[in-house]
Amino acid sequence: MRNSAVHAVRRGLVCAMSCAALSAALPAASAVAPATAPRPVAPQPKEAARLPFTPRYEATLHGGVVRAANTSATGATGAEPANDGATIAYVDVDSDPNTYNSSRAELRVPAGARVSWARLYWGGNLRVGEQKPPADNGRVLIAEPGGQYKAVLADSTIGHRTADGADAFQASADVTELVRSAQPGLWTVAQVNVAMGRSAVGGWGGWTLVAAYEKAEEPLRRITVWDGFEALGPKNREISVPLALGRDRVPRGADGLLGIVGYDGDRGTSGDYLAVETGQAKSVTRSVISDSANSADDVMNSSITESGTSRMERLPAHQNTLGYDSDVFDLRGALRHGADRFHIRLGSPEDAVWLGALFLQADLEPSRRALADARD
Repeated sequence: MRNSAVHAVRRGLVCAMSCAALSAALPAASAVAPATAPRPVAPQPKEAARLPFTPRYEATLHGGVVRAANTSATGATGAEPANDGATIAYVDVDSDPNTYNSSRAELRVPAGARVSWARLYWGGNLRVGEQKPPADNGRVLIAEPGGQYKAVLADSTIGHRTADGADAFQASADVTELVRSAQPGLWTVAQVNVAMGRSAVGGWGGWTLVAAYEKAEEPLRRITVWDGFEALGPKNREISVPLALGRDRVPRGADGLLGIVGYDGDRGTSGDYLAVETGQAKSVTRSVISDSANSADDVMNSSITESGTSRMERLPAHQNTLGYDSDVFDLRGALRHGADRFHIRLGSPEDAVWLGALFLQADLEPSRRALADARD
């Protein structure tokens, strides 16, 4: 097994502050640095066992939100039905001998759009057959389509909790400038700090790149991204997150999308659900969210899907991602006319799930479908 810390040094990971001049839109300490630059001494990001969900990005704009995602781990035989008790191996699709895991996925920013914000989320389990050091939780490599690896350092507190036989974490970093200047195609993320081997709870790991974009021809929409690090388990059977719609109200026939990033959702363990509540203070409608790839009672089922399909190009394109979920759901019919609030509830009576990020796209103008229905 190759050691992540050694290869991180070989690639010369650097402090995020070396790239602060890339863009005024980035934090004072940028998250992206050339992988070949010298590595100065830099403080490690703080870690916390629990991070309550808080808004990371909120905007009302003509445009939308897209994401790329893939797993960093897989089954050793390729035929494991679930990650619990399975022997976990790394995914490594690049030709670089210095990376021990890597995977690719397409970020479909529409032609002519301008990326207004982008963030990379990554995480996994450090304890499987081996025990990975948490010192590497806040470092990964990323390569834009056609580009070379660049080091990314977490720019905010890392969620890291050891419980129920797992040693789980999630980190994230702003990558707006890199995504804004990139060409279309496949993104590669490597060196996610995940462990391989076998344990009762199993291994998992992966990454999701979320980007908000502006395009004048698209409807006016509310975009909101919330992140944190909350666990479902024996003492906490439901996670509740209110996503802000701002001062706007949902129009009649509005379309929308809901994205969710989670860890250790077991395929075949029934009972876990995703519900949204929309409406006004005294009148709220509850809808259980599901689609053809994510059933209503097994929504966290180790999959990377969009509206029930695997539309994005991924390498590898495993249908069973063994404990990593990054799904986008169609909210058509769940967004109530006149709603000024949107509440998400993720629950499970049995499954253990670590929730990392949520993102919402909600139309604030009637969709073309609704206008066509009105004319008919």
